[in-house]
Amino acid sequence: MGDGKQTRNEEFQSFVVGRWPRLMRTAFLLTGEQHAAEDLVQSTLEQVYTAWRRVGAADDPEAYVRRVMINAHARRHRRRLREFLAPKDDSGLAREVADTGDRIAQADDRSALLAALAQLPARQREAVVLRYWEDLTETQTAEAMGCSVGTVKSNAAKGIAKLRAIPGLADMVTHGGRK
Repeated sequence: MGDGKQTRNEEFQSFVVGRWPRLMRTAFLLTGEQHAAEDLVQSTLEQVYTAWRRVGAADDPEAYVRRVMINAHARRHRRRLREFLAPKDDSGLAREVADTGDRIAQADDRSALLAALAQLPARQREAVVLRYWEDLTETQTAEAMGCSVGTVKSNAAKGIAKLRAIPGLADMVTHGGRK
């Protein structure tokens, strides 16, 4: 009986260690603050741990955890009307190695991107982050956001259109990859 609990604890620990950087990145993009991102990931993992038997047996535990995180962020956002996405200092954020095709991660001016994301409404920001930064499909994004694929398409399109309208940001992404 104790072996089963120990095995679950080890599975959960392995999951957390393997996914921590990605969960932190997603949380940071949603909250915009290092400490808020850490709080969001930790509270999400607390919820997930209590249901780890069910979560660990799911087809895609990471998708389940991401959905819990999106829901927790949405609840928090409803209580807190304003978020400040562009931090003064993101030096404490764990850095990820950019994929060779990930033009956003290769952008030189991270603060410009974060400031641009800050201008988007929460649902548009969620759709853009999950679709284009996390590279989820429309279906996966809809599941994570708890909405229809059409809503994801609409929010992502509106968010991308607003980002493209920001002077300098479009040039940075368009020309940044050609250096």
